[in-house]
Amino acid sequence: MPKFSANLGFLWPDRPLLERIAAAGAAGFKAVELHWPYDTPAAEVKAACAKAGVKLLGINTSPGDAAKGERGLGAVAGREKEFQAFVDQSVAWAREAGATAIHCMAGNLPPAEAAKGAETFVKNLREASEKAPELTLLLEGLNPRDAPGYFYHTIARKAEIIEMTGKPNVKIMFDVYHVGVSEGDVLTKLRKFMPLIGHVQIAAVPSRAEPDEGEINYQVIYAELDALKYDGWVGAEYKPRGTTDAGLGWMKAAG
Repeated sequence: MPKFSANLGFLWPDRPLLERIAAAGAAGFKAVELHWPYDTPAAEVKAACAKAGVKLLGINTSPGDAAKGERGLGAVAGREKEFQAFVDQSVAWAREAGATAIHCMAGNLPPAEAAKGAETFVKNLREASEKAPELTLLLEGLNPRDAPGYFYHTIARKAEIIEMTGKPNVKIMFDVYHVGVSEGDVLTKLRKFMPLIGHVQIAAVPSRAEPDEGEINYQVIYAELDALKYDGWVGAEYKPRGTTDAGLGWMKAAG
């Protein structure tokens, strides 16, 4: 059975970050992952994780100007310096806090600029990889319903970018929710791309609520991950239907 990590970008949203970490530990999670924790000192997060008995996994590079709808800058030509500044911020914070991975956000891009975007992203990822070879750099495609205009939506496209980058610490973030909404055929894609997968995330499809409703039978997903000998973490990145604690029955049912 997989090891579950609490994604504190969505879980316990009514509490400040340090209290969310404590809540995750109290709920039985053994790891946490974050979105953009930069307003909280890394040393405080490290101490809170140690107290709660949880491992700190990944964080995201800055999305840029969220008020303008930006979702990162990794593939945006002409803004390479800004993206590398975000990488520097993430690497420094991750190292101090004890995190192990960084999701490098690609950003929005018109389809006509896809080739240039890929070239830009590959160059940016190579530079980021050399800055932090000990960290895993994760690539996550966002589904076009929730994130129209995002640089990529498919697992195959992420695999192409990884191949072009040629760096061993660049891996796929396999978010079952995004894959389910974007493409479907989740089990086939897990099997095909498992060698490139660095992290897995879950949520119900199509609601993005607790992983106990909708189209995806997560007991089948968990069994497949076991069969494929996936030994990484499975991040619970869902939006609770009510209070987070009230919705944790799915984790108990999963064993």
